[in-house]
Amino acid sequence: MYGVVTRNVPEADWPEFDCAFYEVKDVTGRPAEPIASAVNMVSCFGDNAAASDNPELVAVDSEGQEATRDRTYFDWSYVCPTHDAYREGLLEIIADCAAANDNVRLDDVGFPREGYCRCERCRHRFAESEFETWADWRASVITEFVAAARERVPGRLYLTLYPDPYPGHLYERAGLDLEALSQHVDEFVVPLYDLNYGTTYWLETIARGFRSALGGEYRLDGESPEPPFSIELYAVDVAVDNLIHATEVADAYAKDVLFGYDAAQASAAIRRKRADERTGKSYGPE
Repeated sequence: MYGVVTRNVPEADWPEFDCAFYEVKDVTGRPAEPIASAVNMVSCFGDNAAASDNPELVAVDSEGQEATRDRTYFDWSYVCPTHDAYREGLLEIIADCAAANDNVRLDDVGFPREGYCRCERCRHRFAESEFETWADWRASVITEFVAAARERVPGRLYLTLYPDPYPGHLYERAGLDLEALSQHVDEFVVPLYDLNYGTTYWLETIARGFRSALGGEYRLDGESPEPPFSIELYAVDVAVDNLIHATEVADAYAKDVLFGYDAAQASAAIRRKRADERTGKSYGPE
C-alpha cells in the first residue's frame, strides 16, 4: 500500500493513497484537532514549544546541558520522558486521537541521546529502581509509556523508529527495546529521508537492516514473512523518477511505503508507477 503523511486535512482523502497519517502534534508543538479520515500522529517527547515555555521539562545530561535544538546533534528540543504531568498530557492527546480514529502513530518516542536524561528526577528514580544500568532503566521507562499508550488505542498502534538498525543502537541511543516494544506495537515506521534519492544503495542497506531486525531476513524467492514495518520517504521537491526508484527499493523490504509532506509529488509518482506497471495491448498503425 501507499500512504501519505500530511499536515493538510483534505490530502487525507486523495484517492491515490491507500492510507493517510495526519500530524496532530509535531515537533514544533503545533496542535491540531484529530481527524477521523487518517491515522493521527503525535510527536511525543520532541516539543520545541513546551521546551521553550518551560525549560524545567527539558532533558539534561550529567553536566546539565539541555537537549535543545540550538545545540549540536539536536534538530528539535526534547522533553524528559519521566516528567509525569507532560506524560499524562501526552496520553490524553493519544486518547483524543484514538477517539477520532482507532489507529494512532507515535513519533519521537524515547530519550534524546546517550547520556540523557540525568535530571534529579531521573537520578532518583533510577536509584530507587530494580535496574543496575541506566540503559536498562531507560528502556523500562519508554516501554512503560508505550504500554500505557497501547491501553488507549483500540486499533493499530504505529511507532516511528530512528533510522539506525545496527544491533543495540536504538537501545543505547533512545531506550528503545524493540523486542519489548513489539509486544505493544503493531507496526513500526522508519523514515528514510533524502532530498534527492539520486542513489539508493544506502536506502536498501538500511531497509534490509530493519528487515533483519524486525521481520526476518529478506529472501529473493519472495517467501519472506511480511515485515512489521513500513518505510516513509520524503517527497518534497524530489524528482518523480527518483521518487519512483526509491519507492521500488522500499517496496522490496517494507510492508507499505509512505510519502512525507508533498502529497502532489507523491501522488504523481504513484500514478506514474502504476501506469508503468499496467499491461495491455497497444493499438496503433501497423
